Amino acid sequence: MAKLYFRYGAMNSGKSTALLQAAFNYEERGQRVLLAKPLIDTKGASQIVSRLGVTREVDFVIPADGDVETIYAEHADFVDHDALIESIDAPKAPVACLLIDEAQFLSPVQVDSLMRIATASSVPVMCYGIRTDFQTKAFPGSARLLEIAHTLEELKTICRCGRKAMFNGRLVDGQFIFDGDQVAIDGNSVTYESLCPSCYLEYSGGRLSTTDS
Repeated sequence: MAKLYFRYGAMNSGKSTALLQAAFNYEERGQRVLLAKPLIDTKGASQIVSRLGVTREVDFVIPADGDVETIYAEHADFVDHDALIESIDAPKAPVACLLIDEAQFLSPVQVDSLMRIATASSVPVMCYGIRTDFQTKAFPGSARLLEIAHTLEELKTICRCGRKAMFNGRLVDGQFIFDGDQVAIDGNSVTYESLCPSCYLEYSGGRLSTTDS
């Protein structure tokens, strides 16, 4: 039985790079993969963008209310006949793996769909994303993945102080902020930095969430 994987880590832990490497490994062995990401992740438009500068176009994006199983089935059935034997009867290349970037932006219902794809279609589904937002609250997609994924793997990175980073600090125009909407895509004015608990508490004034007094 194929598995649903969740590979998570703080910002700058190499999640997109790991995804692209996994795709390369499959394809180097002549196997077909599908790459996807949530539509809400506008960074790179329809591309997966690694901080090392490597980019790749996704096979499909997932709208906020998209039916993942239907979208997957449509693309799994697609065959690039020019890349296969030139015959109208060319066999369909099976999907060996489905890779999802920025999986924290999926809904719990969509994560459930990924579990069904993995188990019913016997296709491994590898999800990459961050666990918590800049206020240390779990994203809905990440929370569901932590609940039901067969395999959990933490991708580690370090804080500016050299200790293990666990949290994600949001900076606006270079200044840490700790209030605002859960989703703000990394860009020109909004950036993120991975922090250890000690540094996070230092910059937040001892606050771990908006519920702290």
